[in-house]
Amino acid sequence: MRKRLLSTAIFLLMAMISFGQITSVGLIGSATEGGWDYDTNMVQDPVDTSLWTLSIYLNKGEVKFRANDAWDINWGSADFPSGIGEQGGPNIPIPGGGLFDITFNSVSGEYAFVLNSPIGIIGSATEKGWDEDIDMFKDTSENGFFVDIQLSVGDAKFRKDNAWDVNWGSADFPSGIGTQGGPNIPVSKAGLYHVTLDTMTGAYNFGEVVKYTSISLIGDAVGGWDTDVDLTQDANDPDLWSGDVQLADGEFKFRADHAWDTNWGGGEFPKDTAVAGGGNITAVAGNYRVFFNTKTLIYNFLVLQEYDTMGLIGSATPGGWDTDTDMQKDPNDGNIWHLTTELTDGEAKFRANHKWDDNWGGADFPAGIATKNGANIPVTAGRYNITFNSLTGEYNFEAFVVYDQVSLVGKDGPFGRWPDDTPDYDTYLTVDPNDDQVWTGKEIKLTEADTATSDSGIKFRANTDWKVNWGSRDFPAGTGTQDGPNIWCKEGKWDVTLNTQSGEYLFVLSDAVKDVIKPSDIAVFPNPASRLMRIDLSKLELGNSPLRLQFYSLDGTLVKAEKIRSSGQHIFDIDLSILHPGMYEMHISSPVINATRMITIVK
Repeated sequence: MRKRLLSTAIFLLMAMISFGQITSVGLIGSATEGGWDYDTNMVQDPVDTSLWTLSIYLNKGEVKFRANDAWDINWGSADFPSGIGEQGGPNIPIPGGGLFDITFNSVSGEYAFVLNSPIGIIGSATEKGWDEDIDMFKDTSENGFFVDIQLSVGDAKFRKDNAWDVNWGSADFPSGIGTQGGPNIPVSKAGLYHVTLDTMTGAYNFGEVVKYTSISLIGDAVGGWDTDVDLTQDANDPDLWSGDVQLADGEFKFRADHAWDTNWGGGEFPKDTAVAGGGNITAVAGNYRVFFNTKTLIYNFLVLQEYDTMGLIGSATPGGWDTDTDMQKDPNDGNIWHLTTELTDGEAKFRANHKWDDNWGGADFPAGIATKNGANIPVTAGRYNITFNSLTGEYNFEAFVVYDQVSLVGKDGPFGRWPDDTPDYDTYLTVDPNDDQVWTGKEIKLTEADTATSDSGIKFRANTDWKVNWGSRDFPAGTGTQDGPNIWCKEGKWDVTLNTQSGEYLFVLSDAVKDVIKPSDIAVFPNPASRLMRIDLSKLELGNSPLRLQFYSLDGTLVKAEKIRSSGQHIFDIDLSILHPGMYEMHISSPVINATRMITIVK
């Protein structure tokens, strides 16, 4: 196995990222006309130089504030319409279109978006009464407007330009057809509503939005009728709640916010559809992972059983039907297993503990839901990243795509222009002889990207075609995505490594490092990770020397460091729960190796 040395890119990052004087602040993002390609500059207050303002029409999307038309200094937050932006924080969500007056303080990070819409809702049911309109957002249709609003019992109407010259009303609730000068709309129930209006037809709808602060189980099956066992809300689906519970023989119900005002019961165990206010559900003792959807009211209790080993076996696998190819357990979830391997045309199944007592199969490929003792999975030859969930049965065979050519292109690349049909303006990379997913280039001359223009920067692409390409704003290291933004590079001669499977890339100044260990030699999963990450250094010749791990944020700040011993051990589980969401550079060093790998933390 080849062994190459990699000096840390941390010092490159520290040298290139400079928090100097702020000469301009701009708004950038998918919600703006310029997208993520260029800024819309804000106006600096002549007295308070930290205060910036802007009046702009935004679409539904995301934005951030940034200084000097560059990503070195940028502010973001998950809060809207106001909040405090943090350096490198998340994108600010813009829920709908409209004209906004925006203020931003570049010292405190405080910002506010004030909507100025031609259409508003007014009335005693709103928090502002009949004195002031609550502006509505423009949706993607020509005449549609919407707003999420807390209403009390009372009356409401829609009107234009904060005046009564044009207004819509009707006696129907929660939906109807508003007419010019029509009656007040009677809001008969207090709550949070998603309100829509079509100004052409007058059609409106008040859709109640039910939001809960907690969903729990309660009953003698979970410890008694006095104490709730809370579930966790899914980060991607606010209606889905789940948790691991130990049940005794007995009864239970679901309820919201630790109160009986909203509760669900009825149905059979372990899976059924609950009924609001229904009867107690009878449980069977055991350890379960429960899923409950507050929208569909479907609940499901899956038996929790963690296995010591999980393998892939079958005629498509290296060991045939005689020997399991062992998978690796996910450090964050003992029910999820991973494997990267080469498969042939044939069949396969998953099984636990090298025995047929617990095995799973399915008729679908490359992804599906396996069942206990199910059919053999039909496999097409190829190299795959395989994931299997022994709890839910979900599996996925993600194929590695091997490209004939991979190149670097762009206005700030060696040719100084983007490629067209003829002549050829691609700078071709070289495939690694030991890994067909890793491509490298040496001493590639780049110029400084002009971040004020949309066509500035560079990208990677496959087979001299835009059907497959990788881009990202990050430099010198990042993860390129399909049709991602141009990479805004820095001037110099650079050595580059790109992993076409993960999209990860790394640029290192050519005179700063020679003989690079390719990032793929350092296996990390899951990546992104939320808490635990497993680091697999099996491909490296470590010897018996101790290892040192250091984690740096992209501004060069050391955020975590620890020593680990390698003697006879090549796989480590690292707790990264102290790290905030974002990208980090993990530096691994010992007397015999010096290597770097980019990782991402999500919460």
